[in-house]
Amino acid sequence: MTKDDNSGHGGGHPGQGDNHGQGGGSDHTVTIIVEGTAHEWTKKEITYDEVVTLEIPDYAQHPEITYSVTYKKGQGNKPEGDLAKGESVKVKDGMIFNVSETGQS
Repeated sequence: MTKDDNSGHGGGHPGQGDNHGQGGGSDHTVTIIVEGTAHEWTKKEITYDEVVTLEIPDYAQHPEITYSVTYKKGQGNKPEGDLAKGESVKVKDGMIFNVSETGQS
């Protein structure tokens, strides 16, 4: 008898999405996709090691394995490319990274 059909409608969270400021601080959060999984990222850049670690959490314990890291939907002048060990790239909301094992040495 206490059927409440309105319980799942409306009721948005007005506090969310109010931080669209143009400030250049380090508190900008973007969503990047690594091998199909979304990750929140707060830094302006991401390194090869950070991308690989998002996909393979125990990467640091296996330095003998090398990976190929490619990205798409990146920043304006370099929207796609490869990320080599020791390099970093500026991140952009919706950027896509692919990580694949290239073999053992």
